Amino acid sequence: LTFIAAIALATVAPLSSGYAIKGDVVNCRSGPGTSYGVKKTYTKGQNVSISCQQAGTSVSGNNIWDKTSDGCYVADYYVQTGVNGYVTTKCSSSGSSSGSSGSYCKTLNQAGLSLIEKWEGFVLSPKPDPIGLPTVGYGHLCKQKNCAEVKYKFPLTKSTAQQLLNDDIPAYTKCLASYLNASKVKLNTNQWAALTSWVFNNGC
Repeated sequence: LTFIAAIALATVAPLSSGYAIKGDVVNCRSGPGTSYGVKKTYTKGQNVSISCQQAGTSVSGNNIWDKTSDGCYVADYYVQTGVNGYVTTKCSSSGSSSGSSGSYCKTLNQAGLSLIEKWEGFVLSPKPDPIGLPTVGYGHLCKQKNCAEVKYKFPLTKSTAQQLLNDDIPAYTKCLASYLNASKVKLNTNQWAALTSWVFNNGC
């Protein structure tokens, strides 16, 4: 992963956080459920930015609720995110995003994981990377001979490689967080993911 690609995700991705409302008139509520009071409404085609997501009342089989930048919750069923699932970090118990560097998120959103997968490439079994370092999966650097520390069976599948990547990520997010001043540096989930992917590639 190049530094330019990481910065591109950090700077461009926030613009893609605007998702279109697909219902005619959609209520944005004070909490993640239909029993909460309505704080405002959105109209069809209006773009909303999602700060975090959490489970709540099921709407047409979808129990995800999106907390918007307006501070209220809208049923994900009515938001055109393009996927059937989470697109950003889950809200904390207080309803705020756990993706801010202020609280230090140990994981990455899907955009960050996909970026790492794209640039690292998929390796089924341990072999030297372009500079001769033994790697496997999506950029896992072997710590023991033949990557004996890896708990997944070789050759890896894309599913087990993704699990291995998720196992590796916390070490890099922890390192990144240690270099950031949480009281002054506030990153959104895409910026956090971009910087972590750069650290993942270059080491920390």
